[in-house]
Amino acid sequence: MIDRVTIERIMDAAEIVDLIQDFVTLKKRGVNYVGLCPFHNEKTPSFTVSPSKGIYKCFGCGNGGNVVNFIKEHEHLSYPEALKFLAGKYSIEIVEKELTAEEVEQKNQRESMLVLTKFAANKFHENLFKHQEGISVGLSYFKERGFRHEILKEFDVGYCLEQKDSLTKAALQSGYKLDYLVQTGLTIKKENFTFDRFSGRVIFPIHSLSGQVIGFGARTLKKDTQAAKYVNSPESDIYQKRRVLYGIFQAKKRIVSEENCFLVEGYTDVLALHQAGIHNVVASSGTSLTEEQIRFIKRFTPNITILFDGDEAGIKASLRGIDLILEEGLNIKVILLPQGEDPDSCSRKLSNTEFKEFLSKEAIDFIRFKTNLLLKDAGNDPVKRSNLIREVVKSIAAIPESINRSVYMKECSTLLKVDEGILYSEANKIRTKRAEQRYRRIKGEEDEIREKPQQKHQPLFQETTDVQEREIIRLLLMYGNMDLLEIYSDDEEESKTLTVTEFVINEITDDELEFDHPVYRQFFEEIQYIQDQDSEIEEKYFINHQDQAISDMATDLLSPVPEMSKIWSKHESFIETEDMKLKEIIPEILIAFKNKKIMITIRKIQEELKKAQEQNNIEEIENLQTRYIMLNDLKKKLSKDLGERIIL
Repeated sequence: MIDRVTIERIMDAAEIVDLIQDFVTLKKRGVNYVGLCPFHNEKTPSFTVSPSKGIYKCFGCGNGGNVVNFIKEHEHLSYPEALKFLAGKYSIEIVEKELTAEEVEQKNQRESMLVLTKFAANKFHENLFKHQEGISVGLSYFKERGFRHEILKEFDVGYCLEQKDSLTKAALQSGYKLDYLVQTGLTIKKENFTFDRFSGRVIFPIHSLSGQVIGFGARTLKKDTQAAKYVNSPESDIYQKRRVLYGIFQAKKRIVSEENCFLVEGYTDVLALHQAGIHNVVASSGTSLTEEQIRFIKRFTPNITILFDGDEAGIKASLRGIDLILEEGLNIKVILLPQGEDPDSCSRKLSNTEFKEFLSKEAIDFIRFKTNLLLKDAGNDPVKRSNLIREVVKSIAAIPESINRSVYMKECSTLLKVDEGILYSEANKIRTKRAEQRYRRIKGEEDEIREKPQQKHQPLFQETTDVQEREIIRLLLMYGNMDLLEIYSDDEEESKTLTVTEFVINEITDDELEFDHPVYRQFFEEIQYIQDQDSEIEEKYFINHQDQAISDMATDLLSPVPEMSKIWSKHESFIETEDMKLKEIIPEILIAFKNKKIMITIRKIQEELKKAQEQNNIEEIENLQTRYIMLNDLKKKLSKDLGERIIL
C-alpha cells in the first residue's frame, strides 16, 4: 500500500499538461488546452485540460479526472499501478516490500502479464549483448545490417536462445506462472511439454504508448527453413495487434514537433530510419493498417507520409487500404523508393543528410501518386482507364472535407482528361452509397436496442433534489472562499463579512435541511468540517480525494466549460461573469433547493392523504390537510422570492 504522503508527492510532481502531451497533441486555447480525445473517436476536439485545476475533461464522452485517472484509464491500470507509473516518471521512490511468488500470483492478470513481458524483454536483451550465442548469432546479424548498439538498446532489441525452453525455464525459476507465459504467447504448451515460441530468433519488443512491453515481434535467422520469417505475439489482454504501432513510444514527441508521421512496414525499417536521424517513424508490423492505428496517429498529427518499396505489385495491393486514412481526414503523402530498395537498405546507401533530402524531395501527394501510377498501368486501354477513373474517384470520395475533394477533382480532371462534372457525379454516387450503408448499420443497431426490454417510463416529476444539490456543491467548490455578504452591527467589532461557504451553510443548517444524494452529502459534510476548522476550501483536496467518487465528481464540477451553467441561462445576456453575479445566483439556488424539498414533501402528503381518505381516517386527513396548506403557503412565498430576491 502506498502511503498518503507519497501520493501527495506524486500529485504535486505530476504536471497534467506535460503528462497528457505524451499521449495527446494539445493546443493552447485561452487558459486551457484542447485536443482530440484519446478515449473515443472524434474529429472536432472536445478534450480539455485545465493546468490551473490539474484536471482533464472530455465533453464528448464524459471521461475526466486528474493525472492518476488519466493514466489509469488510458493504460488500463489499477489505481496503485497508475500511481507507480507516475512515481517512475517523476523519480519518486515508493518503498514496498519485494513480492513473493505467492503474492505475484495474487496480482491481477493484466499486471502479472505486463511484469512477465518486461522480464522477458530484459532477458532477451541480456542474451543479445552478454550471452555467447546471442553475441555470435543475434548481434552479428545486426552488425551485418549496420545497426549501431545504441539503436538496439534504445528499442530494447534482444535474442531468444536456440534452446527450446530457455526463456520458459528462466521465467518459472524466477517465480512466474506458466499460465501467464502461455497467455502472453511467450510459451507454447503441447500436452506434456512446453517450449519457447521465439527460440532462435532476434526479438523486437513492442511497447505501449507509455513504454510498457506488451508483445514481441521475432525474426528467424535461418535461411533454409519452412518456418515463418516473422512471428508476433498472439492476441492477449495486453496485446491487440490492430491497436498497436511499432515505435510509437519512441516516436510520439517527434511526430508532434515535426508535424508528420512516417509510416513503414517492418521493425528494422523503424530502426534504420532512427539511425538515419528520422525519429518520427512507426510501423504497422507487416499488417494492413487498421482504423484504430490510423486514429492513434491522428492524435499526434494530421499528416502521414508512407514509404513504399519499389515493388509495383505490392504498392497496388497496399493502395486499397489507404482510403481508410483518407476517411479519417488525414493528409497523405507517398515516397516511392528505388526499385529493389526498402527503407533500411536505402537509408544505408545515403548519408543522413542525403537521405533526409531524398525523403523531402520525393514526397508526393497520395491522390496524385495513385493517379500517375494507375495511368502508367492503364496506357491506352479504355477498359483499364475506366477502372482507373473509378479507383481514383473512390479515393477522392473518401475525403470528408468538401474543399479538399474539390481541389483534387479539379487536378484529377486535368490529369485524367475527364470532364470534372463526370468525376463529381461518380463521387456523389459513391458517397451516397456509403451514406446508405452507414444509415442501414446505424438503423440496425437502433432496431436491436428497440427490441431489448425497455425500462419502465420515468415520471416527469423527479423525486430528488440532485440538480440543486449538484449546483450548490459546484458553487461552493469554485467560489466558497469568496466574500459574499457584509453584516453590520452597532458594535463595529461584531460587524463581519460572510463568505459564500458561511452563507450557504447557515442557510441550509438553519432550516435543518439535508442533501439526499450520498456523494453531494459527503461533499457538504466535508466542506462544513473545513469551515469549522477555519480553513479555506482547496480544489486540489477534492480533485485528489482518496474516495474515487468524490474525486470524479470534483473533476466533473470543476471542468472548464465554454458557457455558464444552464441553470443561470437568464443571466447570459449580461457581460458580467458568474463570480460577479454571485449575490443573485447563490440565493436563487438555495431557494430553488428549498422549493424542491417542499414540492417533494407535498407530493408525499398528497399520496398519504389519498390513502387516509380511502381508509376514512378523519384525524389523519385533517392533520395532512393542515400540513399541505402550510407547505403550499411556504411554496408560494419561495416561488415569489425566487424571482425577486437579491442580496443588497
